[in-house]
Amino acid sequence: MTARMTVWILVAVLFFYLVVAGAQAVTLIGSGEPIAMGLGIGILILPIIGLWIIWREMQFGFGVQKMARELESEGGLPVDDLPRSEGGSVDRAAADAQFAIVEQATRADPGNWRAWFRVAAAYDAAGDRKRARAAMRYALGVYQGKIPMDSYPPE
Repeated sequence: MTARMTVWILVAVLFFYLVVAGAQAVTLIGSGEPIAMGLGIGILILPIIGLWIIWREMQFGFGVQKMARELESEGGLPVDDLPRSEGGSVDRAAADAQFAIVEQATRADPGNWRAWFRVAAAYDAAGDRKRARAAMRYALGVYQGKIPMDSYPPE
């Protein structure tokens, strides 16, 4: 099963759960009892937050996929060719060296989403998922025109 199929199955299961929780919340709110109504309102807030998170993450995923396809068509998609240990972990020195190269290119052109995409890939290869995600969100914002190209990049 592909990662994409797994994501869609998980989204469907979560969506079903949120619908069931929302229905229970409506039932509790309709009971007329103050405690049940308060509980129902609390339960109703959770599915709303859950749906918003799903929507946000799906938009992020679709945006990254669109950028990756564009980079691939241009022949500029980062290649994961870093040396790995027998256990599969990336050689830290090689990842640091690759990161220094892409970071220098990004500093030279901070408004280039392609450069930020490569920085995100380098962070990911180095195992820094938090910074990888932040860099990819920045790249997506520049790509979509939501972040001005001359804005200060994230730390």
